[in-house]
Amino acid sequence: MADDKAQGMGDAIKASGTKIAENSATVSLKMLDYAEQNTREAFAAMRAAAGATSLSEVLKVQGDFIREQGGRSMTQAREIGELIAAFGKTAVSPLTGKKD
Repeated sequence: MADDKAQGMGDAIKASGTKIAENSATVSLKMLDYAEQNTREAFAAMRAAAGATSLSEVLKVQGDFIREQGGRSMTQAREIGELIAAFGKTAVSPLTGKKD
């Protein structure tokens, strides 16, 4: 009986570890996607600033970029947080006996 419980707990821990590894890869890929997007946006802003014909145009490009990047950062942080929270529930479900 105790062996069955130990085996069951071992299986649950293994399943939880597998889910953690899978979810970690998903979060890492999402963060890479965001880094790539942010880099493209930064280069686009630099190109726009380089092509500006006045200081006021450069300042507008910079201001627009900073404002847009701030919004992107907030959205990206929220989405990563939501992914991590959902994955946390999924990872512990084998240990609690609850379904995802």
